[in-house]
Amino acid sequence: MMKNERPSVLFLCTGNSCRSQMAEGWAHQILGDRADVYSAGLETHGLNPNAVQVMLEAGVDIRQQQSQHIDAFARTALDVVISVCAHADENCPVFPAATKRVHHGFDDPPKLAKLESDPERALEHYRRVRDEIRAYVDQTVPGLLGLN
Repeated sequence: MMKNERPSVLFLCTGNSCRSQMAEGWAHQILGDRADVYSAGLETHGLNPNAVQVMLEAGVDIRQQQSQHIDAFARTALDVVISVCAHADENCPVFPAATKRVHHGFDDPPKLAKLESDPERALEHYRRVRDEIRAYVDQTVPGLLGLN
């Protein structure tokens, strides 16, 4: 494993379609080139179109990001792995001892949106979680990476 000079962070979720993708998008915007930023899932479900939409509304384009399986990072030196859902936290693969594991769960927008009959109300779940993820990435992640 090669170690980069910049700190690295990977956001981990079950399907790498929504929450971890939003976190990756925010981290790219907030951290810029100060860190290497990735996201992955225990499975790959593709990008959630509602996540893409609400991120675009906030000025962050995640359309070029790809849903990736955690196995793709087996040879990547990671400083911090942040699980953003309970399932990923409970089923997180083993990382080298030097990798710090952190869990910060966020509500699952697709699950909550299914309960809404109005599409606009469904999107509100995505927007709320998007904003919660932005605050976490802005206020907590730089400290985890030693970038304060």
